[in-house]
Amino acid sequence: MLFDYLTLKLIWWLLVGVLLIGFAIMDGHDMGVGTLLPILGRDDTDRRVMINTVAPHWDGNQVWFITAGGAIFAAWPFVYATAFSGMYWALLLVLFALFFRPVGFEYRSKLPNPAWRSAWDWGLFAGSAVPALVFGVAFGNLFQGVPFHLDETMRSFYTGSFWALLNPFALLCGVVSLSLLALQGATFLAHRTEGELQARARGAGTVLAVLLLAAFSAAGVWVGRLDGFVIQSIADVGGALNPLMKEVVRQPGAWFANYQKYPLLWAVPALAYAGGLLALACLRAGKTLVAFVGSSVACLAVILTAGVALFPFVLPSSTLPKASLTAWDATSSYVTLNVMLYVALIFTPIVIAYTGWAYRVMAGKVTRDYIVANDKALY
Repeated sequence: MLFDYLTLKLIWWLLVGVLLIGFAIMDGHDMGVGTLLPILGRDDTDRRVMINTVAPHWDGNQVWFITAGGAIFAAWPFVYATAFSGMYWALLLVLFALFFRPVGFEYRSKLPNPAWRSAWDWGLFAGSAVPALVFGVAFGNLFQGVPFHLDETMRSFYTGSFWALLNPFALLCGVVSLSLLALQGATFLAHRTEGELQARARGAGTVLAVLLLAAFSAAGVWVGRLDGFVIQSIADVGGALNPLMKEVVRQPGAWFANYQKYPLLWAVPALAYAGGLLALACLRAGKTLVAFVGSSVACLAVILTAGVALFPFVLPSSTLPKASLTAWDATSSYVTLNVMLYVALIFTPIVIAYTGWAYRVMAGKVTRDYIVANDKALY
């Protein structure tokens, strides 16, 4: 099966999006549970129940995150190099926060000391909430443009700072991301637990769904007032390009251009509202599995809403707009994209299949009695 270069560029834009959505849905509920750990867990047994709802899957779910990073490296090397060098400190913050998760899961219950366990509980909270917040902040900065430029040799130069990333709009997007993943965790907890803990998870999920919808709406209004990026001219997008072979201008409201050109795309943000409202209604009605489906739909639609608005831009440049990296000119070679597609077609179904099998085998409620009865064998 061979595709032309243009088609491969589009396919890999979609595949990277699928990996990010898979990460938000699968690893998102792990991070959501970690974020809610010190909030919903009233005692040590409650917190162990919460941890053991995700214990069989959390490390496998990180495959989505690792694969997404690898796909960006292989499919969009310009994006990987520019983003990881320019946003170095933000990415280090995420990386060091993520260190708390595997260590926290493994060591948290090794000692019965309350101070020891409490410290690891907050470590798991930081390892879950900080990345969830920073991922949203990163998307917020994409909509405003990232301060970098390229020279004639295609070397990137970042002229911003870590603190500049933490601007009001980006922090609002961080709230969207954090509330989205925390909602995913709350619906998952509501489905996997029972009794008072389940009731608290349902209550927290209700609040988080409202917060998500409010923050998502506010971010949408704000995006409409931002200066977006528009490609005025570009060489053949089906050929090999470098990022400077185009002209880009900034225009107010330009991030809505794709929605205005193809009105059917408004169904994507509408789906985000539908997913959030479904999760809210089903949590209140006690239909926890459908609530989890609703929050998963919200994850899909929120990320896709941002992707559709940005397309074809992947990493816009506020310093030199023509240096903005897009799906047309930031990609690897035709051969690389083609070979990678075969690999993706083989291994992605395998990952989905074994993930589905693992969740089916480990299905069921995690109860306080189960934790007490298996005190030495569980996290």
